[in-house]
Amino acid sequence: MCLSSALTVGPNFLKGSNATSGRGTSALPPTGRSSDKPRPTPTSGEQFALSGHSNPPDPDFNAYRKDLADVALAGRVIASHYAEPLDCRIATPTALRTAPSNDAETIRDLAAGEPFAMLDDSLGWAWGYAGEERRVGYVPHAALGD
Repeated sequence: MCLSSALTVGPNFLKGSNATSGRGTSALPPTGRSSDKPRPTPTSGEQFALSGHSNPPDPDFNAYRKDLADVALAGRVIASHYAEPLDCRIATPTALRTAPSNDAETIRDLAAGEPFAMLDDSLGWAWGYAGEERRVGYVPHAALGD
């Protein structure tokens, strides 16, 4: 069983339009600022490579992937979406795994009644924090009960 705290942060969808709010009559004179120069057209990821010191949080205890991260990590990691964990309990003993597969490495065994904070539930696997120490991993959805 899982209890929702009802916060999911995701993409915003905006309706596009060709309409304009005003009509330009003439170009403004150049000011010499960088905004006056033509912007480069992005053609590869190399143009936007990050540089400098990076110190990502420990992925064993901080739930983040490229597509999804715990909302508590917003501002610390980059992800397509952020979600608030749903409080669940393990209903039947199961293994916490490194990937959504029965063949994936077992992080540790979970007993019935242990907490599981779920961030994602898809294709029969739940991903989130498990146990009192809040290890990040995957459990079969069926282990969470109804």
